[in-house]
Parts: sequence; C-alpha cells; structure tokens
Amino acid sequence: MKLAPTSMRGLAALVLLVSGCGAAPAASSGPTTCGPATVVVADTEVTPIGADPGSTLPVTVPSADGKQVTVDDARRILPVNLYGSIAEIVFSLGLGGRVVGRDTSTTFGVASHLPLVTPAGHDLSGEAILRLNPSVVLADGSIGPPEVLNQLRGSGIPVVLIDDEQTLAAVPRHIRAIAAALGVPAAGEKLVARVDAEIAEARANAPTGGKPPRVAFLYVRGTAGVFLMAGKGAGSDDMIRAIGAVDAGTEIGLEKFRPLTSEGLINAAPDVILVMSEGLESVGGVDGLLKLPGVAQTPAGQQRRIVDMDDGLLLNFGARTGRAVQALATAVHGTCS
Repeated sequence: MKLAPTSMRGLAALVLLVSGCGAAPAASSGPTTCGPATVVVADTEVTPIGADPGSTLPVTVPSADGKQVTVDDARRILPVNLYGSIAEIVFSLGLGGRVVGRDTSTTFGVASHLPLVTPAGHDLSGEAILRLNPSVVLADGSIGPPEVLNQLRGSGIPVVLIDDEQTLAAVPRHIRAIAAALGVPAAGEKLVARVDAEIAEARANAPTGGKPPRVAFLYVRGTAGVFLMAGKGAGSDDMIRAIGAVDAGTEIGLEKFRPLTSEGLINAAPDVILVMSEGLESVGGVDGLLKLPGVAQTPAGQQRRIVDMDDGLLLNFGARTGRAVQALATAVHGTCS
C-alpha cells in the first residue's frame, strides 16, 4: 500500500507502508490507537533552482573557524561534511556540474558517480582530495581530521568552513554562506526562498487537533553495538517538533545523544519510534528493534509503530529539509485505513 505524495511543490518522497497494524494497543498518550508497523521514507532527488548561474569572483568570506578566506576560482568544488548537506546545497544552487568529489554521506543519485574522498568511514583523505585538484573546499566541523584541512590550506586550496548547527533555523544561514563562498548570492536567495516556503508548508500541514504523539529517535548501529536515544539539541528534536509532535527524549531531560536504557525508554513512553533506515536494517528490522532494551514495553513497541527514514535525509538539514519534514509528518501521523 502506498500513501499518495502530498501536494508540496517538487515532493518526490514516497511513503511506503510496508505492513499493517500491530496488535491491539495498550494505553497510549497519543491521539491514535493504531498505526503502521513500519514506514520507509525513500530518498528524494535534489532539484536545482535553475541552470548554473555563473560565479562572480573573487570573494572574501568568513570561515566558521574565524579565518577570512578568499575564493577566486569555483570551477572545481569539493563539498564535504558528515551529513551530505553541503553537497546537497551546492547541487541545489545549480552548481552540480562543478563538483569533483563527494563524502560518504552524499548519497543522492546525481552525485553517486563522483569519487569518494572519505574512503575509510567519514575521515577525509588528503591524498584523495589532492588528486581531484579542487579549486575550493567547503566543509564544516563535523568532518576531519583537522590535519587534512590544514594540509589542503597549506597546499594553497581555499577551505571555507560552514557552521555545523543542525537545526531548521540554520538551513537558510548555511545556504547563504555556501552561495556567498561560491560567488552566487542571488541563487542563494532563490534557494532560501524555496526551502523556507517548503518548510512553512510542511509546518502548516502538521495536525493541530488532539494530543500530539510522543516520538523518540533512536540512533542504532547493531553491527557496531551502538544504541543511543536522542534528546534536546540532537537535531531530531527539531524535526519532531516541526511535525507537531513531542520529542520524548527531550521530555525526560535528555540532551544530544545518550546510551539507550530500558528505564529511560519506558519513562519516555513514545507513541512512535523513529530510526534511520540503515540502523533498522542493522538490528534485523522491526523484530530486531523490539528486542532492544525497553522497546517492546513502550506504546510504540506494543503497536509496532516504527518509522524509518533514509539516512541521508532525516538529519541532513540541507535543501530538501522541507520535503523531509512533510514526508515525516505523513508517516508519523498516518493511521490505518
């Protein structure tokens, strides 16, 4: 069963209901009594605002590490960070044809052919980058090591760091900083207007009646033995609030990410558990997730209300953020028919 895409402009996310309702629910604090067993939100393609607008250079811009950086050539761009959001913004500005490489988190289709500069996990390889001969590198504090970034600067490559705040409010600021560094400020304003409109529409479409559902985001990597619960400042809290829901981790006093405990999750009493798609796969799907401490004892676990979203979209906070919020709202608030 597929839920029809929303009317949001350019929305390509598909919300696929994999299976039906779970068993009859126990008492729940949420507004619904039955929900999907698991929802997969497919990745969306990046849509440029137009053709390459051409750069007006040189420009001198502030870097997030306090340096002033002059960019005089943006013909070979290397955008890298932990979330893939910088590359997403560069492509959305219409500059995808200038990008020479990618990080592990840049997974959208039009960038998938580019060579990796993070061959071992999320660490940058100086040698791999230098082989690509970039004329400018855009990064943030989420990626490193710092020695590689210093090596690049030492070789004469301008490196501009963007601040790494992962919130909805920071998205326009990141777009403007990237557009300024690449000499395309007008294109940046067009992209900001589009993203702001998509986020506003997603917020406006969030249900306002009844008691909002409690949503807990779990970061799980079964192969690495990593099981965390998110709270205030993790980024997921901002996405959850944007869909008119309550972040269960924040409600019990968690900040950022904390080790998952049975007591903590049961106290959080989520109506819905949110995970990344690869994380859910790493623990053996919904059945495997239900074996983690406390999950089966929550209203979400009892009703099998588990929502999983593509890793490259959920906490990306890039140019597709509005579409991600809309798709998440559809999944979380969806009920059985």
